[in-house]
Amino acid sequence: MTNKKDIVLAFSGGLDTSFCVPYLQERGYAVHTVFADTGGVDAEERAFIEDRAAELGVTSHVTVDGGPAIWNGFVKPFVWAGEGYQGQYPLLVSDRYLIVEAALQRCNELGTREIAHGCTGMGNDQVRFDLAVKALGDYEIVAPIREIQKEHTQTRAYEQAYLEERGFGVRAKQKAYTINENLLGLTMSGGEIDRWEAPGEGARGWCAPRAEWPTQPLRATLRFENGVAVALDGDVMPGHRMLAKLNAMFAAYGVGRGIYTGDTTIGLKGRIIFEAPGLAALLSAHRALEEAVLSKHQNRFKPDVARKWVELVYEGFYRDPLKADLETFLASSQRCVNGEVMIETQGGTVGAVALKSPHILNAKGATYAQSADWGVAEAEGFIRLYGMSSTLWAEVNR
Repeated sequence: MTNKKDIVLAFSGGLDTSFCVPYLQERGYAVHTVFADTGGVDAEERAFIEDRAAELGVTSHVTVDGGPAIWNGFVKPFVWAGEGYQGQYPLLVSDRYLIVEAALQRCNELGTREIAHGCTGMGNDQVRFDLAVKALGDYEIVAPIREIQKEHTQTRAYEQAYLEERGFGVRAKQKAYTINENLLGLTMSGGEIDRWEAPGEGARGWCAPRAEWPTQPLRATLRFENGVAVALDGDVMPGHRMLAKLNAMFAAYGVGRGIYTGDTTIGLKGRIIFEAPGLAALLSAHRALEEAVLSKHQNRFKPDVARKWVELVYEGFYRDPLKADLETFLASSQRCVNGEVMIETQGGTVGAVALKSPHILNAKGATYAQSADWGVAEAEGFIRLYGMSSTLWAEVNR
């Protein structure tokens, strides 16, 4: 044992990271696993992950509470941005950056510079993990799944057989799908999803199917301070706990589920099912408040900044200085995003139905399409000058 090299493995208990443990052990490593609990798992699942690490014979295992970090490091700026990747995907695997931080902290505690992850050579996560590690120090990255892909094309089948030959079982669901869960939501790929077919009955996570939606609408009120949700239905609570509660409330109504095909960092088309009920609720409420309190030019310009921020985070550039620059703008845009928003769902979607804020840009003497404190002549003059260029072009080129 004294000759074994210490290595820290970012561990989830799933097929890929379970495979990594004996693979690394058989190559002379003492494997120390770290599970960064970024939400999305209950006490039973958390216990399973710890038991799984022990079953696999790791040298040590630690579980780190990542809820506060994922709220402050990702959810706050993501809600400020208010955009999904390619207009759809809510960046649900952005906890990877926080998992890297937890794993590197464990490396420093053990005095090792070697870190391992279970990312494949076909996906985006390898980019996120590797670039995050490189930005935080001089470490050696070991990626067992990428290594076996040099010789095996049916990687998941090989991993299953490898584990079973050594007496380690594989969960039935892990045989069919790749599943990622955290505080942000859930993603599923593999099986019929990868084959561009309709998802089967097993391809469902938190969100209830339509037949199980409650018959009564659900309403909730969120209070924001400087663009950050601080209270739910009058109860002030830490952000990560609020998001967990929103996940449970709105998942029962099937909110936040979608099938998404996007352009991955490495150039392939990626197709996944995602479920993000809590984020869908937060984004809906925040956007409604922003639309009412930001100026027209802020509302027009901000999506450009948001899309660039989202692209950087999606593609692995979480530590790039431009991301910090963009977040400075986003934070500035939130200084008047204060107030309460009532959101409602009857199932499937969620929308804002009422809001209160001292910063709503109401004109004292005018209401859109109803009343105004200017005259008809002023309106006609405005239209004439505002459209002069287009009107002249039409007149000259008739």
